[in-house]
Amino acid sequence: MATVELNGAAIVDAESFHVESQRAFGFPDSYPHTMDSWVDCLSYLRDEDGMSSIRLAEDETLHIVVVHSDALRERAEDVLEEMAFCIIGINERYEDYGEKPALELALR
Repeated sequence: MATVELNGAAIVDAESFHVESQRAFGFPDSYPHTMDSWVDCLSYLRDEDGMSSIRLAEDETLHIVVVHSDALRERAEDVLEEMAFCIIGINERYEDYGEKPALELALR
């Protein structure tokens, strides 16, 4: 089971969310720190496209664990809500291609 931890205590706004995401998911240096690019990078985890250091097997799920999620919710609830919304959309992309959803979000 693949797991990535995002540190909610390190996220105070959209920019710090992208910095933390780039670190945790191994996004390339060219990652432009936008939600569109976040979605794109996580939409191809079962492909060899180099958009993340994570590579999932055919039916594998990536567990995204947000530690200190209470701090994130307190300081940047809109970022948390947008992330959850985008994960739903990403999983729908996988399903549209006949694949099992690839992402699962856990708040701790």
